[in-house]
Amino acid sequence: MINVTICGESKQIKENTAISELLIQENVDMPQYVSVSVNDEFVGRDNYTQHRLNDGDTVEFLYFMGGGR
Repeated sequence: MINVTICGESKQIKENTAISELLIQENVDMPQYVSVSVNDEFVGRDNYTQHRLNDGDTVEFLYFMGGGR
């Protein structure tokens, strides 16, 4: 198990977890619209299955909204 911070909460996850797996484990709403940053660096959607998380990583799920006048 490794320790990561997910959206400000410290959690333990299994070693070698990919972002795509984490989205499922965390039951992320509308995963097709979420952007993911790891240690303040955005990860491209096409890399979600390859990008493996490491001990001490900080992960944020971000939704960008359009709008305005």
